[in-house]
Amino acid sequence: MIDQPKDQDPVGPIVSSWHLAQSSLPELSEVEYALTMSNHAFQRWIVRCMNAAGEPGMAPLEVLILHQVHHRNRPKTLADIRLVLHIEDTHLIAYALRKLSERGLVTTAKKGKEKTVAITDAGRTLCERYREVREALLIDLAQELGFKPQEMSRLAALLRAISGSYDHAARAATTV
Repeated sequence: MIDQPKDQDPVGPIVSSWHLAQSSLPELSEVEYALTMSNHAFQRWIVRCMNAAGEPGMAPLEVLILHQVHHRNRPKTLADIRLVLHIEDTHLIAYALRKLSERGLVTTAKKGKEKTVAITDAGRTLCERYREVREALLIDLAQELGFKPQEMSRLAALLRAISGSYDHAARAATTV
């Protein structure tokens, strides 16, 4: 077991794995723990928001894909969805799309050799209802808590940059 130095606060930093914080950048372990907590909270939220919007039983990936298909009200290819959601496994997307299609929320077609996916009227209505629930429960709360739009945009940019660092490190790890 690695002991915490005596001169540091016995409570902090807040990390999930103290041994990983024993590095030249312990703050990254704090970020990783926050990402883990945020990821799980976000997935719970989108599933429960979708339940409240009237479509229970959807998996988090299905919710994300439904919103992506609805984005800008244009048909998407599997490659488009995979790229935007940053998912390597096409099979995950294909399975989620099949489930969404069975619910009548998306429809598929062929454009040349590529399969395209478009939102149905039922899917569009559901996304609108989700937006209303989100506005009432999440957006109002964020504004009450004083979240500043500029700070949220900066945080989003920082998270995208961190994501790129993890991607780069993942590629490097495959060569080790």
